[in-house]
Amino acid sequence: MTAPTTTDTGPGGVAAEEAERAPSRRSIVLARMWQLRMGVLGAALLLVLVAAAVFAPYIATHDPYEQDIFNRLTEPAFLADDADGHLLGTDQLGRDLFSRVIYGARISLMIGVLAVAVSMVIGVALGLLAGYLGGWVDAVVDFSVNAMLAFPFILLAMTLVIVLGASMENIILALGLSGWPIFARVTRIETMKLRDQEFVLAAVAQGLGRARILFKHILANLAAPVLVIGTVEIARAIIRETFLSFLGLGIQPPTPSWGLMLAEGRDYMLTVWWLSTLPGFAIFLAALGINLVGDALRDLFDPRMRKG
Repeated sequence: MTAPTTTDTGPGGVAAEEAERAPSRRSIVLARMWQLRMGVLGAALLLVLVAAAVFAPYIATHDPYEQDIFNRLTEPAFLADDADGHLLGTDQLGRDLFSRVIYGARISLMIGVLAVAVSMVIGVALGLLAGYLGGWVDAVVDFSVNAMLAFPFILLAMTLVIVLGASMENIILALGLSGWPIFARVTRIETMKLRDQEFVLAAVAQGLGRARILFKHILANLAAPVLVIGTVEIARAIIRETFLSFLGLGIQPPTPSWGLMLAEGRDYMLTVWWLSTLPGFAIFLAALGINLVGDALRDLFDPRMRKG
């Protein structure tokens, strides 16, 4: 008679068996990254653009303001065997296009981030007050949001630029004042949902002040949706700044701006196509990277949006 085989059912054996069954931490991380693979791609694109903006003085091969009329409209290195040291060629004034695109990333990202910061501060503050206090405060904020959404953005921008002058500060102000309604609307709706939750009612019963309840209990739970909206709005602010600069209402020459480079190259589109195409491609990559990161953050913070 053969002896029955025994298995180790002690605590150590059970733990070892469960450890073999459970996926490793590394596999979980890799699986999550695969689910958010487009977000990882967007983060990589965004990281490259941020690095280019931060280290522009070290990456740029020429002074972006230096003119060389004798070497104007030279072809990029990938089209000509001899690009005379200009990787992406030169513009109509002989300025190095690669250096101007690199410095343009600094301008666009700075304007996008600061404009969204202005919108976020205004919109979140008004949305918190409207959603928590209700009454006439809610009515005024709701009317203001609807009025701003009905007011054409270009008219507001043109008015501010004409009155205040075309400068980076005024562009940030125009974009910030036109972008706050989306933050106010989302914050207001979410605050109205949270104000009746048990943890908020408990804070009220404890006698905590309104400011502490709003910032410590409600705003802390709004960080995720506000962050997602802010990320996507940065891409929209960059495109709007490009639009204004293209119309001559934004960044003024000779400051390197992607929108301004688009405007300067439109007269040469049929012959020197790269003057507008390369800055336009940079705008496309920036907007694509930021939007992919925003979608990934939405999927990460909202379990209902997760796939697979």
